[in-house]
Amino acid sequence: MKKEVKIGITGVIALVVLFLGINFLKGKNLFSSTSTYYIQFSNAKGLSKSSNVYADGYNVGVVSNIIYDFDHPGTVLVEISTNKDLRIPKGSSAKLDEAVLGGCTLNMLLATNLTDAYHPGDTIPGSDAQGMMAKAASMMPQVEQVIARVDTLIATLNKLTSDPNLPLIIQNAEQITENLNKSSQELNRLLANDVPQLASTFNKVGQNAITLTDHLNSLDLRATIDSVNMTISSVHQMMSQIQSPQGTLGLLMRDPALYNNLNHTVQSADSLVTDLKANPKRYVHFSVFGKKK
Repeated sequence: MKKEVKIGITGVIALVVLFLGINFLKGKNLFSSTSTYYIQFSNAKGLSKSSNVYADGYNVGVVSNIIYDFDHPGTVLVEISTNKDLRIPKGSSAKLDEAVLGGCTLNMLLATNLTDAYHPGDTIPGSDAQGMMAKAASMMPQVEQVIARVDTLIATLNKLTSDPNLPLIIQNAEQITENLNKSSQELNRLLANDVPQLASTFNKVGQNAITLTDHLNSLDLRATIDSVNMTISSVHQMMSQIQSPQGTLGLLMRDPALYNNLNHTVQSADSLVTDLKANPKRYVHFSVFGKKK
């Protein structure tokens, strides 16, 4: 065999190996048959050829081509090549997830209906899910509000720290804390010593009250009350007799003539006693040698 033929055969083999190697690195398996599907998006979001296609986190194929529909602006067709054993049930969809550092991943959202599936060459609807950057952009208004509040808080803290009265406030706070600690200690001492004594005193008072109640229960209160009622009735009867004009005391209290006679008798007795004291010889005669004749 000539040298030129050997070089030619070697070059063809090298080209075949290079082609297979490139496709292998792209994720294509040229020795197994694949199925081709199309997915329709309104935005490819930076998806590139040879990107992996995932279903439930498992690599089921690659992106073989990306076609922009110039006849229908705003539509992008993504051609994917999947394993021939993969069945895509109708109702499934595809979603593009943007990565934080760039790039995009195509994920298949497979339905559970296995009775009816897409055929190779069919178009599968795609959903334009918001990536992390889009979500971050939608959060910017809230972030700006938070930043404004943080700026206000920082300005307030700066104003507070620059206040010359801050050391005095801190000192007062320390003194208040110390006083609270002392009060807490006093309260603990009170709870440990005085409160048990008070509780013991209250217990004794309660026992004495119970004893007094027992004594009161043992007394014949009904008989005592009846006796008091009889006494009050007797007093009422006596007062009625006194106030009656038929009785002696009633006559004494109501008859003015009797009062005047008694008053006159007392005055006469008083005059007699006065005269007796002044002239005792008129009424009493005393002699050692007997009575004079």
